[in-house]
Amino acid sequence: MFLRRIARPLMMMAKVKETTGIVGLDVVPNAREVLINLYRKTLEEIKAVPEDEGYRKAVESFTRHRLSVCQEEADSEMIEKRLGCGQVEELIEEAQDELKLIGHMNEWKPWGIPDDYECEVIENDAPVPKHIPLHRPGPLPEEFYNTLEAITSGKLETSKKDEPAIASGESQSK
Repeated sequence: MFLRRIARPLMMMAKVKETTGIVGLDVVPNAREVLINLYRKTLEEIKAVPEDEGYRKAVESFTRHRLSVCQEEADSEMIEKRLGCGQVEELIEEAQDELKLIGHMNEWKPWGIPDDYECEVIENDAPVPKHIPLHRPGPLPEEFYNTLEAITSGKLETSKKDEPAIASGESQSK
């Protein structure tokens, strides 16, 4: 009886997270320390990517920010609130995925394209190889071309500021 009276309020003050509410994602009791270590490792491994690459700049930027928040805040809830990127357990998964991606990027070296590399440019209606998807938009409506012509030729009439463009009860289609 004595322990219940003393222990229960102490446990309520400790705010122990019981579940993430996400199936398959377990609670990490020392999430802050795990995140700090992952972010430090990410900043170390990203150094293998050339300094002028956008990928490195982006990863370093958001990782430094997240690391500083984790170092400034002791409470996982405050880390989650300040970063606004989900629960700390989700952040751990993201950091682990980023580390894997850095390894792949270092293997693939997408920045290693030689300056004299020439790529084939397909113009107009030249036949497109089957392995390249076609992303050609459909034709625009005739109304678009009429409006464009009126604008470029200066023949477009603008409505007066006091008059509404469409009066109530007036049909929009003519």
